[in-house]
Amino acid sequence: MAGRHSRTRFSLSPAAIAATAAIGVALVVGGTVGAVHLTSGEASPTAAAETPADILAATPSASPSPSLSPSPSPSLSPSATASPTATRSQAASRSKPRTSVPKPTATTRKAAPTSKVVDSGTCGASFYDEGQMTANGETFDPSALTAAHKTLPFNTKVRVTNPANGKSVTVRINDRGPFVAGRCLDLSRAAFAAIASVDLGELTVRYEVLG
Repeated sequence: MAGRHSRTRFSLSPAAIAATAAIGVALVVGGTVGAVHLTSGEASPTAAAETPADILAATPSASPSPSLSPSPSPSLSPSATASPTATRSQAASRSKPRTSVPKPTATTRKAAPTSKVVDSGTCGASFYDEGQMTANGETFDPSALTAAHKTLPFNTKVRVTNPANGKSVTVRINDRGPFVAGRCLDLSRAAFAAIASVDLGELTVRYEVLG
């Protein structure tokens, strides 16, 4: 048949295939061994002398490797620590035993001494208000609670009461008088006004001489 090519088929036996594979492996191993020899022959002595330890020592910025030892695990039950003992000395007053505050005791207030009545009676009383010297040498003061009596010692206190209204006033004797029958006291204007109206001019009073 014109135009048709014929192809020759080659068949290899298993033994031939194995032999071919063995030759290929030998060539590969041989080439690798030769390359290794060439590489080891060209290596410089300086590079061969350097070790990883020398490289690490020559590098100043190399940081030490962190410790691989496990950190102690925190205790699950922490032990109580004793409180520090105070070393500051306390004041002497604080070291003494405390006592309860004593309760205040009620104080008895002394009553004002009461005047003793040494004499009493009833007589007529008038008043005067003229500015003059009194018998004991004082200047008469119509606004002061004073009175004149014929015989009582000076500075004697006399309580004078108006029986009509019950008002009383205590006067100090600093003058002599009155020299009118029926009258035993001549009061200052202020003393008379304390127990009655000055419009009366005169009234009957009860007197008590206080000791």
